[in-house]
Amino acid sequence: MVGIILASHGQFAAGIKQSGQMIFGEQEKVEAVTFMPNEGPDDLKAHLEEAIAKFDEDDDVLFLVDLWGGSPFNQSNGLFEDHKDKWAIVTGLNLPMLIEAYGSRLSMNSAHEIAAHLVEAGREGVKIKPEALEPKPAAAAAAPKQNNGGRPGKLDYVLARIDSRLLHGQVATAWSKSVKPTRIIVVSDNVAKDKLRKQLITDAAPAGIHAHVVPIDQMIKIAKDDQHFGGEKALLLFETPQDALRAIDGGVPIKEINVGSMAHSAGKVQPNKVLAFSQDDIDTFGKLKADGVSFDVRKVPTDSKDNMDNILKKAQDALNAAK
Repeated sequence: MVGIILASHGQFAAGIKQSGQMIFGEQEKVEAVTFMPNEGPDDLKAHLEEAIAKFDEDDDVLFLVDLWGGSPFNQSNGLFEDHKDKWAIVTGLNLPMLIEAYGSRLSMNSAHEIAAHLVEAGREGVKIKPEALEPKPAAAAAAPKQNNGGRPGKLDYVLARIDSRLLHGQVATAWSKSVKPTRIIVVSDNVAKDKLRKQLITDAAPAGIHAHVVPIDQMIKIAKDDQHFGGEKALLLFETPQDALRAIDGGVPIKEINVGSMAHSAGKVQPNKVLAFSQDDIDTFGKLKADGVSFDVRKVPTDSKDNMDNILKKAQDALNAAK
């Protein structure tokens, strides 16, 4: 296992750890070390040693530090020198880098391997609007990676999710790292008619992944196309269970739906922190279940799965009590 130390001047390390948890879920073996104005180098070194002591002896250690040459870097570097065969330091810590580190631990087993992978993620997270202000990259660096589409075959559905927020941080980072789609497709008639929302979703696509917004009928046609989507892996996002049911009844071959969030509104009950239901929502999930669809209820891949039957029962009881 690779233990991660977040080290910074002030409370930055603690804050970015909390931000990472909001997006990627609770993480084990991640410690935040802060260097406060009233502390000296020896205090900082003691904090780092205390954090490292919480890991197992055979764990690799990856330091993610705010600034090259600053005190958190210097004290981390002093500890690193005796373990440079297994430990690593990366500076310039930002949230895309941290999320990439969490995702990389799912498939990479050494601090060196993860560290080498993180530099590009940190750079990729620095973007600018308007895009015309971006420095012009060299031609070779600017060439986008090509996906494997355009050859015979149907879409491979790696995840279908109901999420009223659609494409946001948990999807763009945690789920994308987990299921590795080549395309994220928002399936919604309402969003397809909204130029601003379509643009925001396209802009939010993670690096190397295409994002699209399509009406439900078009998604049904795409699902039946066996000539143009060979090698493509799709993550489908539905705003409502009703949209998902309509797509499935139309022929989109989804057997499991991840239920992430459903926003509260008038007439709905909320049996847990992230899911709110109307009677129509409950009935729709019943129809989905009758169609043979199973439910994976969790916000991010590292969460434990909740029981959808229990959640729906609580929602139905609450609606009955409100009548």
